Amino acid sequence: MDSQTPQSSQSSPASSAPHTFQVDLRGLVDLLSHHLYSSPKVYLRELLQNAVDAITARRAEQPGAPARVRLSAEGGTLRVEDSGVGLTESDVHTLLATIGRSSKRADGLQEARSDFLGQFGIGLLACFVVAERIRVVSRSARTPDARPVEWTASDDGSYTVRTLSDEARPEPGTTVHLVARPGAGEWLSRERVLALARDFGALLPYDVRVDGEPVTDLPAPWDRPYPSPAARRAALARHCHEQFGFTPLDTIGLDVPLAGVRGVAYVLPSAVSPAQRARHRVHLKGMLLTERAEQLLPDWAFFVRCVLDTDSLRPTASREALYEDGTLAAVREALGERIRAWLAGLAAGDPQRLTAFLSVHHLGVKSLARHDPEMLATMLPWLPFETTDGQLSLEEFARRHPVVHYTRTVEEFRQVAPIASAQGIGVVNGGYTYDTDLVEALPSVRPGTAVAELDADTVTAHLDSVEPAAELALADFLATARATLDPLGCDVVLRAFHPASVPALHLDDRGARHEQARARAEEEADALWAGILGSLRGGAPRARLVLNHLNPLIRRIGSLPGRELAGTATESLYGQALLMAQRPLRPADSALLNRAFLDLLEWATHREDDH
Repeated sequence: MDSQTPQSSQSSPASSAPHTFQVDLRGLVDLLSHHLYSSPKVYLRELLQNAVDAITARRAEQPGAPARVRLSAEGGTLRVEDSGVGLTESDVHTLLATIGRSSKRADGLQEARSDFLGQFGIGLLACFVVAERIRVVSRSARTPDARPVEWTASDDGSYTVRTLSDEARPEPGTTVHLVARPGAGEWLSRERVLALARDFGALLPYDVRVDGEPVTDLPAPWDRPYPSPAARRAALARHCHEQFGFTPLDTIGLDVPLAGVRGVAYVLPSAVSPAQRARHRVHLKGMLLTERAEQLLPDWAFFVRCVLDTDSLRPTASREALYEDGTLAAVREALGERIRAWLAGLAAGDPQRLTAFLSVHHLGVKSLARHDPEMLATMLPWLPFETTDGQLSLEEFARRHPVVHYTRTVEEFRQVAPIASAQGIGVVNGGYTYDTDLVEALPSVRPGTAVAELDADTVTAHLDSVEPAAELALADFLATARATLDPLGCDVVLRAFHPASVPALHLDDRGARHEQARARAEEEADALWAGILGSLRGGAPRARLVLNHLNPLIRRIGSLPGRELAGTATESLYGQALLMAQRPLRPADSALLNRAFLDLLEWATHREDDH
């Protein structure tokens, strides 16, 4: 082993020499176009971004330097000229020919990176997505005696550099020339270049033009002076329609200086699902970063769409989305506070607009209020709930009823609402999204309010008992009815209640439904699981069929001769009560309904035959 050790530890000079990565430029461009960028259109953003950064760099040293960007498109070619800081021949070799290198890390500009749009050094590489050849002519403002330099690159990865005469570029700055690759000429057409430049650069701080037509449109719509609030709302409504395609229900200013944000939120004119991802337009230092920002606002604020400009958020590598970090979380919280303050302002001073807003977006406000006691207290007099007294706020409903009862499902509410209303029991339908949480939170913002979940015992206790003599007269029928429904896990009771037109009421609660589900699972399980489920059988209350003694049909059925017909009538009443309660039918319930229907037909036709 000792003889082998020196041999295994030695390395040849060739193996220890460093090697340089070889980059397949065409493969890298394909990667960019198919996986990093969402569309070839980003090439123009990169060109504008480089031009704006170059001007920013020059103005950092020469505050009075010109600040202009000129674009010209014709015949599948594009020229972009800026009055920026420019490049020397050394800069060209260092910056343009090295993938991943950024001028924002060079020449002492690291401290000023926050003033620049570009952060990732990809630069002109993105232009190869639409161009087969790129030519750059640049003259440095930092080195006035340096001659202009030309850098020409092809999409095969080759490039040339040469110096030019002073006449080729008399003034400092850079001009980029693109020649479209086959099939990409449309991206370099004048109409497309102008549209993309306006989309990306409308809020840029410098003078940008395409063939003489202005691109920038400053100040931003939300920062412009208007003769009146109505004129401002009208102008912002037009802006919203241009950006999102809808006329807003209202607008919310998003001026949050501490978060480095200015902009506006537009309230959607129609309801949307909370699960639908909201997409917002975000500009970074004037340049459009994305029109699909999804994490900009809290989840509860799904009823607005935003346009804003920020200097504090970080872009991802593609510069088409926001980087999720602590800064974005702080901005999200600040914007949420702004929308919350707008809601509170409507509640305090503009109830008409608040009512119009809540008629469409009450779900979003309920989502906020269930986690925010202050917002719940503010919105309590305004948020609508379905109750046995109609559509009311919880504040108004609590004033009417000493105990606020609620159901957890829409089906439970529909089952008991007519009866509870007739008996003076106040019930809130908690079956809609967030409603149960808000009802249960009511005592925390309205001390002294009694809140209780409605159950079958509460309803039954409010129904009038029947005189003992009347119940005794129906004893045989009640015994038959109980025996008929016992296999279905349902008891039968006799009460008197209004409205008298309801012959029977099916009542159950969650405990009863859980017991029914356990029993069904026990029937369908193998021996082992049936034994386990059987051991879980508890004393949960059973469902009840409450027969209404005030209903004439019940009194007539109670006097029917024969147990068989009485049992069929009981099954019919049970099925009808289930349908009225809008309960999902079990297979056993469906079979019972079919059997009762056929038995009644048989009985009716049998009587006709007798005649």
